[in-house]
Order: sequence, then structure tokens, then C-alpha cells
Amino acid sequence: MTTISSAPLARRALLKMGSALAAAAALGGAARADDAAKPEASKPEAGLPSLKGKTIAISVAGTDHFFDLKAYQAQVETVKELGGTPIGLDAGRNDKTLVSQLQTLVTQKPDAVIQTLGTLSVVDPWLKKLRQAGIPVFSVDLPSTNVINTATSDNFSLGAQLALQLVSDIGGKGNVVVFNGFSGVPVCEIRYTQLRNVLKYYPEVKIIQPELRDVIPNTVQDAYAQITALLSKYPEKGSISAIWSAWDIPQLGATQALIAAGRSEILTYGVDGTPEVLALVKDPKAPAGAVAAQQPSVIGRQAVLNLARYLNGDTTLPSQTFLPAVIANKKNAAEVQKQLGQA
Repeated sequence: MTTISSAPLARRALLKMGSALAAAAALGGAARADDAAKPEASKPEAGLPSLKGKTIAISVAGTDHFFDLKAYQAQVETVKELGGTPIGLDAGRNDKTLVSQLQTLVTQKPDAVIQTLGTLSVVDPWLKKLRQAGIPVFSVDLPSTNVINTATSDNFSLGAQLALQLVSDIGGKGNVVVFNGFSGVPVCEIRYTQLRNVLKYYPEVKIIQPELRDVIPNTVQDAYAQITALLSKYPEKGSISAIWSAWDIPQLGATQALIAAGRSEILTYGVDGTPEVLALVKDPKAPAGAVAAQQPSVIGRQAVLNLARYLNGDTTLPSQTFLPAVIANKKNAAEVQKQLGQA
């Protein structure tokens, strides 16, 4: 997996943010003058709410994962499309950096903030401080009482569907390895809870104890090493039926380990639809059973549209906006690739 080194980006963004925010009003005035000269095709789509003259801070826990990067990029692009000024802040998977960038936003007071992912216990106190400072806060994949709206997949539904796909594929019985390292991330906790809820009704499916912990960074390499070690403890075919993870980067490492060990009878399951994983699901010879494919660009764009509607006076937004995801399996993976523009 290629890892994007984003901590320097975060530091540069924090240093530049004060001057960028101070210049927002001037930029807004310049944008109004420029708009008159823009060709119609480059102006926001008719009927979309405007962010002209608004500065929107886009804070993200990290951009080293396909979902996070695509959601972040879509937010930046949509803010620009609607005439606003985006301030991008990438914490590089560092909680201290994430807290620092949110702390800075409390004092700099952009017109609104979107937070993408993060451990809730880490970010929620700062989302509350932003709210108390009168700054509207929205989020992607981070439901919180301190945000006006969260744009996300329906993780309750996709978690249950993925679990049912797993149970169906293994014939309703067998031992399952579970990666469970991010219970503090609400969407991961929901997916795990739904797995447990489904397995209550399939008593012949057992989760191998202890559960494994996925990590960041080096997720692929760590998952590969953990599964390789586990296979040596369970050398007999049939002793493990499936491997589940709340996102698909551990699934990628686990699948690679199974291929290397020649254990293609074990199937892997995850969530997101990262291109490398979806390609493995499509491959009839690869032991990737299914992945719940999300639409990160659609989710990121929706977060900005919801924010823009709110700033334009819409007070009817729900607390969460659910965007559709689809279970990609061996039968439909090629079609899902086309749907997501990955073919």
C-alpha cells in the first residue's frame, strides 16, 4: 500500500490558515468580480446553494486511505464549485495534530467546519467547543451530538448485509477471525455490532478468541503478519472459514497472506470498496469473499451541500444523511466496479 505522508501538509496548513482566513473576505470580493467573467459551464450547477464569500474548514483525520482521500477531495472541490474558499487540514493520522487543528479553528472562526472521521472521544470535546463558539459543524462518518449533520453510509444496514453475506458463503457454520481495533470510531463499532447481532442467530458460527487488533499506520503489513502467524496455529483446512474487518485495508493484508499461504478456502470480508480490494473480490481465484463498497466522493460532496443549505437558511436537515452502499461479491463485483468508476 502506498502511504501518503500528510503530517507536513497539516503543519503547513495550520501555519497558513490564519492568513487564509483573514483574507477570506477579500477573496470573496474578488470572487464576486471574477464570477461575472466566468463562462456559464464553470459556474455552480443551477439550483445548488451558494458558498460565495464563505470560508469552510475541512478537517480530516488522514488521507492515506482511499475512502478518506476521496471524501476529502470531494469536499474541497465542492466548496470551490459553490464559490467558497476551502481550508484543508490533514492530521496525518496523528491525534495530537487533529486536536491542534480543531483548537486553532475555534479561535480562527471559519464560517463552518466539516470533520471527516476520527476517534470520537478525541475529537468530540473540540467539536463541542466549535459549536459553543458559534461555528456550524458538519461531519463525514462521525455521528455526534455536536454536529448539525453527518453524511455517511447506512452502516447499520451494510454491516448486517456484509455479515449475512459471510454467513451465507460459509454455509452457516465455521470459525471466523475478526479484526476489532477501532471501537472508538463509531462507524466501525456499528459494523462490528451488526456482525455480532447477525451471528446470534447462527450459533454454529464462532468468532476465534482473542480477536485481532488492526492498527494505523502499516495496516496492510500488520494484517499480513497477524494472519500469517494465525495460520500456523490453525494449519488444517476448515479450521478457519472467514476473516472479517470493519474496513478493507486489513482485508487487503489478510487476503494477501492467504494467497501467500495457499489458503484460498478462507474468505475475507470488509468495508469501503478500495480499488485493490474490489479487484480481489472480482478475481475468481482470490480468497476475497465480499466488500461493502461505499461512495466516498458522493458522501463528501453531500456533506458540503448539506452545509451550504444550512448556511443558506435550511433548518430542516436531519441529523444524519445516509448514502447508499452496495455489497460487492464474486457475482457482481465487475458491475460494482463500473458503478463506482473503477472499471
